[in-house]
Amino acid sequence: GAGGLDVAVLNASILGPTGPLATLDPQGWKDTFDVNVHGVFHCAQLLWPLLVARAPNSLMLNVTSSVGRVARAATGARRRPTAGAVMALRRGHRTRPPLAVVFAVTVSGILSNTLIAAPLPDIVDDLGVPDSSAGLLVAAGSLPGIVMAPVVGLLADRFGRRQVLVPCLVLFGVAGLAGALAPTFATLVAARAVQGIGSAGLINLAVVLLADSWEGNERAKVIGWNAAVLTTSIAVFPTLGGLLADAGGWRWAFAPYGFALVTAAAVWLVVPDRPRTASLGLRRQLADAADVVRQPVVAGSIAFGCALFVLIFGLFFTAMPLVLEDGFGLEAGARGLLLSVPAVGSTLVALNLGRLRSRFGARRLLLVASTLFVVAFVAVGAAPTLAVLGVGVVVYGLGEGMAIPTVQDLVAGASPAASRGAVVAVWVGAARLGQTVGPLLTGVLLGVLDPQSVFFVGAGLAAALLGAQLVIRIRAPLPAASPPGPS
Repeated sequence: GAGGLDVAVLNASILGPTGPLATLDPQGWKDTFDVNVHGVFHCAQLLWPLLVARAPNSLMLNVTSSVGRVARAATGARRRPTAGAVMALRRGHRTRPPLAVVFAVTVSGILSNTLIAAPLPDIVDDLGVPDSSAGLLVAAGSLPGIVMAPVVGLLADRFGRRQVLVPCLVLFGVAGLAGALAPTFATLVAARAVQGIGSAGLINLAVVLLADSWEGNERAKVIGWNAAVLTTSIAVFPTLGGLLADAGGWRWAFAPYGFALVTAAAVWLVVPDRPRTASLGLRRQLADAADVVRQPVVAGSIAFGCALFVLIFGLFFTAMPLVLEDGFGLEAGARGLLLSVPAVGSTLVALNLGRLRSRFGARRLLLVASTLFVVAFVAVGAAPTLAVLGVGVVVYGLGEGMAIPTVQDLVAGASPAASRGAVVAVWVGAARLGQTVGPLLTGVLLGVLDPQSVFFVGAGLAAALLGAQLVIRIRAPLPAASPPGPS
């Protein structure tokens, strides 16, 4: 059709000389490879832009005879080209992990703090520690990730995604279930710290698996879907943890951590192996990853992610509950319901990220997201009624759904496969740093400001983020919409 190609069928075209290897004509052997392998390669390279123009609905097929699949005596040079084409085609069909398994990895990772949010007061009461200890319990599950996320990423690049992801899932699941049996608060904190080491590789390696297997706008689309799974989980799991605690006590809220063990088995069975870089020296591997991190787009995305999570965890998860309680008198149930509202808009935007990215490009999406944050935080800070505050919360959710998967896609897309695990993990480590700093910074601000006024400070930070993007564009513009990739 005009402007593209729907299907390309490539076939080995000559038989070549046959007979015992010792009697084959060398020129005939070379000619067979030139036509059946090199010719197919050059045809594929020539046709590729036309196929990409019709992606994801285009298709390239490599066809061979039975000689390529079943060994026969005296078939000469034909056996090697046809077998190579078939094996390449077969490997191509196995390179993409099932999306459901990748999403299960994301779900496992987000279980860490969301399950214990609702039963947290019950935990500290039952174990006989003051309420101020609740922060230590939460931080124990996230702090190890600041250091361990880049380490896990390097290991995944060096030894393979599956080989690192499975132990992370097993460690996370076993430590989480062990927490349910903890006899003392100190034991529980220790179990949470071990669990935090396991969780350090989950959300980032899920993004790496997607970036390994999809390209262009298709990659942006599936990363958006993954972000939608994440935001939906954030909305659902606090409620699940609360219901389990109400039904059987806080220890039952730890039971869903066993889902990580099921996910580990699924990853081992269906996630394909990837080429490893263990043959590279560690110094070379670190240098290659550092080169990618220093790229303006990657460094800017990492800084953006850190600032974004300062805002999310400092304002929305720390100051917002106080606004709802002190300013509007909402009880715990109503507060939880309102805190889940952003997930609706965030999920809708994330599910359509591929389409938005194709039409507007990454830079515009981040500019719009930053603007939405400014509007949302001003609305919450100035809200005279719960209705106005609700509008601010909805706008915030739209910005979150637009920003998080976009910067994830920028980092993953700019990273070569050999360094992708480490580079994405650096982004996750920066996000965890923001996740840790945000509540601490908000705590300092709450010492001098009322909760609603803190949101004006957040609006100022979001405005600074917006201004930085406008200035940085002069020196290192973010890429526009990625070209369509193969399906």
